[in-house]
Amino acid sequence: MYESKNVLGETLQVCNSRPLTGFYRDGCCNTGKEDGGLHTVCTQVTKEFLEFSKAKGNDLSTPRPELGFYGLQPGDCWCLCALRWKEAYEAGAAPVILLASTHAATLEYIPLQLLKEHARDLNEATANSRETTGVSAKPGAKLAANRGRRTRSTRSNKK
Repeated sequence: MYESKNVLGETLQVCNSRPLTGFYRDGCCNTGKEDGGLHTVCTQVTKEFLEFSKAKGNDLSTPRPELGFYGLQPGDCWCLCALRWKEAYEAGAAPVILLASTHAATLEYIPLQLLKEHARDLNEATANSRETTGVSAKPGAKLAANRGRRTRSTRSNKK
């Protein structure tokens, strides 16, 4: 298994435990030799992305309880394959990323600058600093911050 560092060089954070994600189903976007798809990009999926993925043959929204998979809903965080995220980006359907929970191995396929441009946690930090300094946050920043609260509360219950 690769050392568990994120794309920022820090300790890899949990992506989601409800639903439990990651190639190893450990809640993190860890990877190793067994992970041929490189499930390393922690995303917050959207309806558009779920439709895109289904059209490409990877239906992530339909429950498969016999496999222990109950389907993803928009807003759920999930570890995606790096090349699937890049493919969705090129098609205009890429979901936002959580940099702190995206494994460093992702950088083999996607440049850090591109990840930062789609990072919810980086944009949320910028929005929060603008709110505390009295400078207007860019459009959608409050929405991103509210989505983050839902995800963080999910993660904090399962550490």
